[in-house]
Amino acid sequence: MKKMCEKIFDKKHISRTISYLVVIAGFIIIQLMMNTVGIKSLFRSLLVPTCCYIVAALSLNLVVGVSGELSLGHSGFMSVGAFVGIIISGLLEPYLAINWLRLLIAMFVGGLVAGIVGLFISVPVLKLQGDYLAIVTLAFCQIIKSLLNNIYLGVANNGLHFSFIQNKVVLSNGGRMLLSGPMGATATTRIATFTAGFLLILFSLLIIYNLTYSRFGRTIMAARDNRIAAESVGIHIRNTKMLAFVISAILAGMSGALFGLNYSTLQPAKFDFNLSILILVYVVLGGLGNMTGTIFATIILYVLPELLRGLQDYRILIYSIILILIMLVTNNQNLKEKVETLIMKIKTRFLKKGSAAND
Repeated sequence: MKKMCEKIFDKKHISRTISYLVVIAGFIIIQLMMNTVGIKSLFRSLLVPTCCYIVAALSLNLVVGVSGELSLGHSGFMSVGAFVGIIISGLLEPYLAINWLRLLIAMFVGGLVAGIVGLFISVPVLKLQGDYLAIVTLAFCQIIKSLLNNIYLGVANNGLHFSFIQNKVVLSNGGRMLLSGPMGATATTRIATFTAGFLLILFSLLIIYNLTYSRFGRTIMAARDNRIAAESVGIHIRNTKMLAFVISAILAGMSGALFGLNYSTLQPAKFDFNLSILILVYVVLGGLGNMTGTIFATIILYVLPELLRGLQDYRILIYSIILILIMLVTNNQNLKEKVETLIMKIKTRFLKKGSAAND
């Protein structure tokens, strides 16, 4: 009984359990609201994008918070996953009528392609550190956006038709464009669901926590804390950081695929530098390495501006005040110490009860 209590109140176990409980409780509450009192269409429209941004922020926290590398190219991985997912869904639509299965395949392929892109990018990029790494990943984000702005892709009975820079695609009757350069994807069948977003968040947490608390996670954090000491004991720095970078790219690609299939039209301009900065803000305000904090920060900072659109005169003021409060709370050492003290008191009380029960 005592060992069970110690395991339950282990710091790592607590943080993992809280993250899962927050996500599951949020999903149940929203489902009950949708099935009973109902919620406004504006709030409904924010559910899937919120899930996508949560997954993107969690995956970036794996790079920034756990691995200790500053990356500004996360919107690039999301864009790769989004448009690959849209293409896969469009190709499968005439042959696969089951929406959830088509969505699953699109997310899987989108994440896989984003992971492959992340692997190729990580080879030269992870030789750099600090600001240099941030600048190169930012350049990657802009390159991906420029490429997508010049891709024209259509599908017809005689197969795929591709053109670059200029639209030279000629489709037969019944054919349709999947990508139209700067216009992006148009007339996409919307198959993304809130349930899929909820499951993707749980999947991301499962992957990130299992990686962080595994042997590979410890080597990643050792390389982050002291690069020279880690190399001296035989840790291959670039390989460990590459693992975190690729997994982060895969999760970002999957979130991008879900995001892309939530809209009937999507332009490459959506995935610009500002989106990368926004995701980084979610991570920093939520706390580096703090997955639960990242979830809360993403929900507040993404949903709040949308809900405050009716308060045109006071929206920015309210949003700024909440940003300041979040920064104060997340960086308040006294508050953190009080929370840790409270956890220790609860842990001690349960351990005493466990010892009494054994006696």
